[in-house]
Amino acid sequence: MVDESLKRSPLHDRHEALGARFAEFGGWLMPLEFSAGVVKEHTAVREAVGVFDVSHLGKAMVTGTGAAAYVNDTLTNDLRKIHPGKAQYTLCCDEQTGGIVDDLIAYYQDDEHVLLVPNAANTAEVVRRLREQAPDGVQVTDHHDDYAVLAVQGTKSDEVLAKVGLPVGHEYMSFVEAGLPDLLGETAVVVCRTGYTGERGYELVVRNDGAVALWDAILAAGEEHGILPCGLGSRDTLRTEMGYPLHGQDISLDVTPVQAGLSWAVGWQKDTFWGKDALVAEKEAGPKRRLRGLVAVERGIPRPGMGVTLTQDIPLCDITSGTFSPTLKKGIGLALVPTMVADDAQVGVDIRGRREIFQLVDPPFVHPSVKES
Repeated sequence: MVDESLKRSPLHDRHEALGARFAEFGGWLMPLEFSAGVVKEHTAVREAVGVFDVSHLGKAMVTGTGAAAYVNDTLTNDLRKIHPGKAQYTLCCDEQTGGIVDDLIAYYQDDEHVLLVPNAANTAEVVRRLREQAPDGVQVTDHHDDYAVLAVQGTKSDEVLAKVGLPVGHEYMSFVEAGLPDLLGETAVVVCRTGYTGERGYELVVRNDGAVALWDAILAAGEEHGILPCGLGSRDTLRTEMGYPLHGQDISLDVTPVQAGLSWAVGWQKDTFWGKDALVAEKEAGPKRRLRGLVAVERGIPRPGMGVTLTQDIPLCDITSGTFSPTLKKGIGLALVPTMVADDAQVGVDIRGRREIFQLVDPPFVHPSVKES
């Protein structure tokens, strides 16, 4: 039985018609895979182009006098390093512990308008924390259910979007607003040079009433390039190959940016951000564990929760993310490994009672093209 309380994307009927297999994710019923299957969807993105419905992602607007300054004083990254029209990966951390409440993208529209895109399950908590401390004149509005987000990812993403009539070729982590009057009337599309796959691509933010027409146009424009509709299964294999952390698995309130290898997303020189004191102290002392990559030496495929050992009888940690890499044709994973373990060590992973050997590495596991111009 399908849980009727789960939210549905405005594209749900389109997904059903395409034979999607659904799964719960962050309170939403979303496509896990389509008829082609995870491996073919994954390969389409790496070699050509795929389109994902990621409308479950949160959307929150911080507006008013001093909105951008308020975001900069609370979230970890330094918004002053970018300018209007640019986006930035950042973190919402707990004020006391520095644990990661969520990782998100901030779209800096201007000093009075910042769009935040958190993860589905964490949107309400991020909005709550921001609202509680917002100064007079700053409003935090949850638009989670008002907008759809489509991710067009892959080496042919520019060609597909250009054929639809959308602007392409702008700088990585930048965004522009565009119109498609013949297709969407007065509904605008925000075209963001962002993604979660490691490939060149775009994420499109559009009001719900324009989602179906835009989805159909993208699939039609991409047909000559072999475009495939892609589900969250291939999104997971693609992001794992990049070593991108997933909140709730690799990062959480119990994990800090220092432990997760996300210190690059912290504006250490800023006067203030949530969790600064705890994070500065941990950075100076050195973390006791660090998010590392693991690659199978033979044929083992790791899964979340499997135990990692240094020898046959010295437990270290558990796998946080693990999958078969369609690109490398071998098992890969992520784990919060104690820092006392040598960087180039081999470790064991308990796979159904059998100890498989894995090599510790620093992700990404495959070469990304996301920043290529």
